[in-house]
Amino acid sequence: MRLTQNLPYEWLVGLRYTRGGKRSGRNGFISFISLISVSGIALGVAALIIVLSVMNGFQKEVTDRMLSVLAHIEVFDQSGSMPDWRAAGQQALKNPAVRAVAPFVETQGLLEGQGVMRPSIIRGILPSEEPKVSDIAKQIRQGSLDSLKPGSFNIVLGYALARALNVGIGDKVTMLLAQGQVTPAGLLPRSRSFTVSGIFEAGHMDFDAALSFIHVEDAQRMERLGAPMGLRLRIADMHQAPVVAAELKKSMPGKLEMRDWSKLNANWFAAVQTEKKMMFIILTLIIAVAAFNLVSTLVMTVTDKQADIAILRTLGASPRSIQKIFMVQGALVGILGTILGVGGGVLVALNIDVIVPFIERLLGVQFLSKDIYLISAVPSDLRWPDVFKIGGVSVLLAFAATLYPSWAASRVKPAEALRYE
Repeated sequence: MRLTQNLPYEWLVGLRYTRGGKRSGRNGFISFISLISVSGIALGVAALIIVLSVMNGFQKEVTDRMLSVLAHIEVFDQSGSMPDWRAAGQQALKNPAVRAVAPFVETQGLLEGQGVMRPSIIRGILPSEEPKVSDIAKQIRQGSLDSLKPGSFNIVLGYALARALNVGIGDKVTMLLAQGQVTPAGLLPRSRSFTVSGIFEAGHMDFDAALSFIHVEDAQRMERLGAPMGLRLRIADMHQAPVVAAELKKSMPGKLEMRDWSKLNANWFAAVQTEKKMMFIILTLIIAVAAFNLVSTLVMTVTDKQADIAILRTLGASPRSIQKIFMVQGALVGILGTILGVGGGVLVALNIDVIVPFIERLLGVQFLSKDIYLISAVPSDLRWPDVFKIGGVSVLLAFAATLYPSWAASRVKPAEALRYE
């Protein structure tokens, strides 16, 4: 009580108008409309926080699955091979951001098994070093990554690729590469029989259906290279990959090309960012609708309180003070709605892994089928900068909604307002 008594009278009157009076049904109706405005703003803010958190969660989930197979940075020698890859790896490790390096060879070809042919990205790796730069060893479902021995011509396939080829552990597949070889019959694709020794599941269909691994020396023989094509690097903070790649290009000797993970999937990340921006704009319209409702509430309040405004004016209140009263009323509604919306949105976003399964059990449905989406739970990644941005936009829209009604209140003439009282 002492706190409210020390407030300026504009704040006290604005707070009283927000709560509404009980002396007449008209005041009660205006109070009800204020409650609707608060609810509308709260629902809009909560919906925006929840949707952006879920979108962030999906983006994080997909990015993590992509980077479980992709390297943070790939280093290529412009000559096509890197004979002294160990020395180049030691040079890269001098950068404090680089955690591990591994050699690789990558090409594209066709795999044929059981009369079925599928395109594939064929990556030659060193099994002892590859687990340092990717999580492929943890994703093996059948067989083992260590089965990739030099000269064994074993191959590890993605589970969707193995299923498409109708092959399993111990079966044979034929690899055909685009580089042709001259034979008496003419120019034919280079081919070699491989034995399936492992099947992995990365959880990302682009990799599970098109990626395969062989030993780096077997890949060198297939590509007729004397050394690996380059290095795959893992760094401490994947978000710093472009910066670290630029630093390595300056510090490492030779004619090298750097390619970070964000460039490999630039179109996908650009599409996700565009989708998030459009979703932010669309859902902000919900808050804007609530703000327009706030305009109508304040206009009705100004019309209902014209006699009160006139009395305040005759007692010496300035038009600016009258304007402040209704700006306070609108701002309080906006701030209250924003606080409730932020609280509800954050609470749901942090507990969506509990709420969604409860709704699924209650309704007997499954929102995400693992066969289609590869994940069965709705992910959520609450980011506080998004929360602050949404709260700020909500308060600004609510404040903007108070400008016209408060200006109209300040223009009320006391004599005309009291003529019929």
